[in-house]
Amino acid sequence: MSLSQIGTWSFHPLATSFPGNILPNVQFWNVTNGTWEYQVQVAYPLNWTSTGESSTVDTMYVLDGNALGLTATEALRRRRPVEFAQPDTIVVSIGYPETLPDSPYSSHRSYDYQPPVCSTCPPAPAPGVPSNADNFMEILDSVLRPWVRKSVFPNAQFERDALYGHSFGGLFVLYALLKRPEMFDTFLAASPALFWNDGYILNQLAPLTNKSSLSPLPKKKPAFQISYGALEQFPVKRRTETQADYEFRKSILVPMQMTTLTNRLYNAVKKSTKLRDVSLHEYPFSDHAAVAAAAFGDGIDYFLDW
Repeated sequence: MSLSQIGTWSFHPLATSFPGNILPNVQFWNVTNGTWEYQVQVAYPLNWTSTGESSTVDTMYVLDGNALGLTATEALRRRRPVEFAQPDTIVVSIGYPETLPDSPYSSHRSYDYQPPVCSTCPPAPAPGVPSNADNFMEILDSVLRPWVRKSVFPNAQFERDALYGHSFGGLFVLYALLKRPEMFDTFLAASPALFWNDGYILNQLAPLTNKSSLSPLPKKKPAFQISYGALEQFPVKRRTETQADYEFRKSILVPMQMTTLTNRLYNAVKKSTKLRDVSLHEYPFSDHAAVAAAAFGDGIDYFLDW
């Protein structure tokens, strides 16, 4: 498969085929404009013999692709044999060429997923870098989506798209919903980092909560699912954990107020006339990391069945 280009963006194939018994129907690409650079994983249905299939498809765009790309792909593929009506679905996972030591996450997410603050507001104290969220939204909409549709799968008929993000990625999902509700059919925010900048984004919900808001309505109202784990704000001591380690873990988790802030968000938007559906899903026995995979599995159901 040859290199392709959209504007200043180039798409370089890293690996476009693997042995069928190892990693079937998965491709990895380097996507860059010389300033911003991404590693994008594209996965398509196991029953396809090539990317040239002519089929009607839904698409799930997944943030933190290095951490969640294969998780998302496997979740969809496990579901297919027992959900007979599952439509053909493509997974586009957006990651980065470099990750932090001993981690599947990249420091670049601090730019891409961080919402901007108002022009008269002080800058957010953390993560201490400029916001690239608006530009990243434009990359998703004007670079990655056209490339996926026209270059990677030129014969597919695309229907609905969903966006999934966890933690800081979940914060971005909410920001994208507020800023560009027409971009996706379904927005899936798992354990969103609502504590960021002292809950700043919870004071920016007017596009969803203000009935007189001038924000234009998309042709079809989006759906919004919020997920979190009960053990995020209320962790329990683990069997082999020392009291000191438990107290340290609590000192990090409790201030994030995941249960409190997520329910505050849900209560604020659950009756929004700008959304066709709002769902809140609590995982009573899950902590922050576990929610990332669990919420995606349920997010598939929410997206494909609604």
